[in-house]
Amino acid sequence: MALSRIWSAFILIAVFAAALQYVTPGGNRHIYSKMVTGKSGDTAMTLRYDSSNVPQQVLLQLEGKAEYKKGEDRILKTPEGAYLVYKEQAADGVLATCKTAVEICIGLIGIMALFMGFMKIAENAGGIRLLSRIIGPFFGRLFPDVPRGHPAMGHMMLNFSANLLGLDNAATPFGIKAMESLQELNPDKTRATNAQIMFLCLHAAGLTLIPVSIIAIRAKMNAANPTDIFLPCMIATFVATVAAMIIVSLRQKINLFQPVILGWILGISALIALMIRYIASLDKADMELFSATLSNGLILLIFLLIVVGALYKKINVFDAFVEGAKGGFETSVKIIPYLVGMLVAISLLRTSGVFDLVTNGLKYLFGLMHMNTGFVDALPTALIKPLSGSGARGMMVDTMKVFGPDSFAGRLSSVFQGSSDTTFYVIAVYFGAVGVKNTRYAIGAMLLADLVGIITAILICSYWPWPA
Repeated sequence: MALSRIWSAFILIAVFAAALQYVTPGGNRHIYSKMVTGKSGDTAMTLRYDSSNVPQQVLLQLEGKAEYKKGEDRILKTPEGAYLVYKEQAADGVLATCKTAVEICIGLIGIMALFMGFMKIAENAGGIRLLSRIIGPFFGRLFPDVPRGHPAMGHMMLNFSANLLGLDNAATPFGIKAMESLQELNPDKTRATNAQIMFLCLHAAGLTLIPVSIIAIRAKMNAANPTDIFLPCMIATFVATVAAMIIVSLRQKINLFQPVILGWILGISALIALMIRYIASLDKADMELFSATLSNGLILLIFLLIVVGALYKKINVFDAFVEGAKGGFETSVKIIPYLVGMLVAISLLRTSGVFDLVTNGLKYLFGLMHMNTGFVDALPTALIKPLSGSGARGMMVDTMKVFGPDSFAGRLSSVFQGSSDTTFYVIAVYFGAVGVKNTRYAIGAMLLADLVGIITAILICSYWPWPA
């Protein structure tokens, strides 16, 4: 029910915001076309400045130039002396978004088939149950409704491990398999269980050791030190993950001060701290090599251990792989309606200009309170991240283009991008894969953990000793 209300609210707010823009004198007459048939990168003229009323900032930026770009706006000075503002569309309209959603699912089929095929081999060989018994003492207290040694424990552990190392392609199949295992224990197949909510909230917090893709983008944007954001990212996402655990535990009345839970959390924290210390001592080239070796090497190691274990147990390896791969295909197709619905609502929000209104409103509000508004320039990345990973990535790149990759806004937007996951995408895909319609308090808990991550990122970046 919560997801239904939020989805409806997205559409209503977007259409209302677009209507206001259309009827406002001098407003955007192309807004409806932009929302329905527009595509990312399209441009349309939204404003013509009177030559006697051009903002001073525009005149300064255009001095000696024919045009300049700020965010989605591109301002041109014509030979006749007119000043025209064109807005570049940052997101696809509804029709293009539907196609994108299906393309995402089609692209996911091969990855899902691969990893779910190997997981089926591991299940038949008893590997998942072995992993479940190893982490049972910790997960058994964090997920009290899941029986000790249940395969869901192993699937969740694989998902968290893949997230930790930034293996997005592996994390999704492992996560969906974990949801399917937890769904087997669900007495009401349409209502989320406590275990499913705890798992998704921890997953959406997005604990990641090395934000490889963000570092690569910063390097491409010619940042002086592309890796200088990885420690702030690590701290922010770790705080968000702990916050998610606390929020859900309070709701589910789970005592986190049990010796086993504290021991595991402190042990994991110490291990992460040691790895961070080691990585921090590496230069850029060595860090990239270590990251690639660790991430990709782990995948190959998992494949190796699964096959060797299955051969030892005399399992028909290929037949088991094919059986599991079929499930990956079916799951990928099953989530298409859920993903189309969610991405269309998000597209309407973005193309209607709602995010611009929110960002400008926050900047105005903080200005009235005489607060430093420097972080507001990076906020679009944080606001869009729960809704769209690719959208947030685009906002991060745009922020670095406008303010520079080594500016406060550029660095903060990078930390925002690396400190949480796409909450509504996760809700649509993971709950959609198992047919859960009543998500209970999952969305609220995830968004609250996202807020903790955002506040932590702002505080860390504000006081971090960035190089001059």
